[in-house]
Amino acid sequence: MQSLADPLSTLTWRNRFATLGNAFFTPVNAAPLRDVHWVSRSDALAHSLGLPDDWWQSNTSLQALAGNEVLPGSQPLASVYSGHQFGVWAGQLGDGRALWLGEIDTPAGTQELQLKGAGLTPYSRMGDGRAVLRSSIREFLCSEAMHGLGIPTTRALAIVGSPDKVLREEVETAAVVTRVAPSFLRFGHFEHFASLGRQEELKQLTDHAIANHFPELLSLPQGSAQYLGLLETVVQRTAVLLAHWQSVGFCHGVMNTDNMSLLGLTIDYGPFQFLDGFDPAHICNHSDHQGRYAYARQPQIAFWNLYCLGQALLPLIQDQDAAVEVLDVYKTLYPAQLDQRMAAKLGLKEVKTGDHTLINEVFKLLATERTDLTIFWRRLSQAVAGYATGHQTAAFDKVGDMFIEPSAWQVWLGQYLSRLAEEDLFRSAKSMLACNPKYVLRNHLGEQAIRQAKMGDFSEVATLLKLLSAPFDEHPGFESYATFPPDWASSISISCSS
Repeated sequence: MQSLADPLSTLTWRNRFATLGNAFFTPVNAAPLRDVHWVSRSDALAHSLGLPDDWWQSNTSLQALAGNEVLPGSQPLASVYSGHQFGVWAGQLGDGRALWLGEIDTPAGTQELQLKGAGLTPYSRMGDGRAVLRSSIREFLCSEAMHGLGIPTTRALAIVGSPDKVLREEVETAAVVTRVAPSFLRFGHFEHFASLGRQEELKQLTDHAIANHFPELLSLPQGSAQYLGLLETVVQRTAVLLAHWQSVGFCHGVMNTDNMSLLGLTIDYGPFQFLDGFDPAHICNHSDHQGRYAYARQPQIAFWNLYCLGQALLPLIQDQDAAVEVLDVYKTLYPAQLDQRMAAKLGLKEVKTGDHTLINEVFKLLATERTDLTIFWRRLSQAVAGYATGHQTAAFDKVGDMFIEPSAWQVWLGQYLSRLAEEDLFRSAKSMLACNPKYVLRNHLGEQAIRQAKMGDFSEVATLLKLLSAPFDEHPGFESYATFPPDWASSISISCSS
């Protein structure tokens, strides 16, 4: 029977990745932190992992997730990988401030646990291996916010804080985020061994990935067919992920190949941002001086990264034409996925002829005046609900009020209403309210929570976690979290240290 006093100590560990051998990682323990304390926890994630409600009340839980104690059965290690950073080959990288604890059996399947900010590893390069409270709050909240939006993502179980000092642009305090995912394998893991010509290790890693994370591929003939199937599956998952990102205005900010998940998850929350005003050319990462990872470029960058993965797997696939054919599926799959996402946002049950044009026109409309993306879609959802009742175009007045020049809006609205006439309006309204969020993690909301947390008040983190975990709900009394951003929001600077 599980001990309520020490629930993390009784977890069942599997540690399949650790069986690969020392060519893939370096065993390393976390560096201790002083006077640790809880900053925030995700009760929803804890529940899905099968933890009791009071799991966090154990001092062992606190110390273990701070990196101060090693949980029985876990095997802390830092994995090695390489990658392209800002389009340039960077060579060997690795878990410079993330520590893999192992894999646990849960009601949600096998999950890997990582501590981000747990101290130096052999792959820290010039870094200190630490994370700061500011960046940890951002990653924690956005991980759970993306899950709330239904977007594939790594999760975050908890943040542990400490008064220990960490130097970034200024002196800040340390924190550790517990990250959770079925796998933290990245494109860069495969690039690493391919770049070194270590085909035996490349094959070992790829076979491990297929057996443990893509078991459906085991029904294919062994060898190149399975490896090609893996590439095809990653292409499909990445296309779906990018369609999700673009549909909600999410900017990742640093889509290096070492920040791309083999499972098609959103991973490594650094200089991310949800768009306020819709600007396709928006660059959320102030370290991205060339604008490589601007919002509108993200789909193409994902395709470029997939080609890097395909190149890494080519020694195993051994058929360049077949690999290119699989990769090129992205060119049609991603636009189709985006059309499906956008059609749902418009309340359309399926994509029909002409809908792609309607979708492109609404993007152009929003870009012309930098219209607030989240508020536009939420108001449109509410307007369709009102229109379903009375069929009066006045229901759309609050949407039209968002445009200084109304003529283009009126033209598009006429086209939209013509298309909407083919739908069950009540179904459309209900589905729109369920896929157009009222709440997203805007930069200024995160910044307000961070400022309070630096003063020892974590209540705003808790409030945002509640709202962002159920972003489609109304949450009466919290309307201020869904209003237009203040003027000072545009001055918030986020970079790779964020």
